[in-house]
Amino acid sequence: MVEEAKLDSKSKSIPNENLRFGERALSAGGAAFLSAVIVNPLDVVKTRLQAQAAGVPYQGSCRLGCFDTNSKQVVHGLRSNSAPGMCRITGSASVCSDNQYKGTLDVFYKIIRQEGFSRLWRGTNASLALAVPTVGIYMPCYDYFRNIMEEFTIEKSPTLTIYVPLVAGTIARSLACISCYPVELARTRMQAFKGTQRDVKLPGVWKTLVDVVNPVKGSNNGYRMLWTGLGAQLARDVPFSAICWSILEPTRRSIQSAMGEEPGAGSIIGANFTAGFVAGAVAAAATCPLDVAKTRRQIEKNTDRAMTMTTRQTLAEIWRDGGIRGMFSGAGARVGRAGPSVAIVVSFYEVVKYGLHNFHQQ
Repeated sequence: MVEEAKLDSKSKSIPNENLRFGERALSAGGAAFLSAVIVNPLDVVKTRLQAQAAGVPYQGSCRLGCFDTNSKQVVHGLRSNSAPGMCRITGSASVCSDNQYKGTLDVFYKIIRQEGFSRLWRGTNASLALAVPTVGIYMPCYDYFRNIMEEFTIEKSPTLTIYVPLVAGTIARSLACISCYPVELARTRMQAFKGTQRDVKLPGVWKTLVDVVNPVKGSNNGYRMLWTGLGAQLARDVPFSAICWSILEPTRRSIQSAMGEEPGAGSIIGANFTAGFVAGAVAAAATCPLDVAKTRRQIEKNTDRAMTMTTRQTLAEIWRDGGIRGMFSGAGARVGRAGPSVAIVVSFYEVVKYGLHNFHQQ
């Protein structure tokens, strides 16, 4: 029985025992590069919707003063040179009703019209600086942990084998997330805040990180700010990976088994792309409230508040301000981004591994 389970598991896996960690990391880095460039516009849209829900004040949206709709008290200092419009207070910041984003397509339209088409790729350099090392750590570590855990559970406790993808994905994602978090913080801030002039160069990754540290420069908390929101990031990414791999691994193996043939490049791409798309979309939808909390913590510019916020408090605040709609701000863009992103990364990674394996066999 154990031997049958072992053979069944091996037959559904792509042979890659001869691949070194560096080759796996190279495969993963290439997959991350391709995915980051293709899906970055959806990442910008998602972040803008979540930032708006958090009350990020977009400069250039109002000429008139704003007022709290409950107290009718005028709030000064929120004036600019665009068309007049009514403003309202959301949390501690303001947005103008004339320039509010109404949904995913509306964000695309307004970014292109007001800021230029290239702004849809705002933060791509940060995305690449983040995705390549993160996925380069994540995917090979997942492979490594999955392989050793599967061998152990098949020998010792076959009933636990189905939980291996969940545990391996959780550990691998945690390592990758902690290692590269400051760049993730920079990317979110770069995407969240709107540029008002097309010909003005916006801060890059390094300048954004310097601005994060500068408000508390000289204090003991300065460089701790680079890990602001790490708890929320882990609270989002760990469940995302657990859900994603729990769906992806059995789905792709079932598809490959149904094909009933030795794996080729076409079947590997098809099985992994399909399984990755479904798993990524489901995991993204399930963890959307945690993604909203992560974004809100990362864009918080009040240093004292940023250092004391917790994920639980942030979720309670989001629920209080926006209810279920607030909890799922940007859900459409997030799901639309995650499905193709996971599909591209996993299918590219696996087919490159397959090619490298064949090269070693020659």
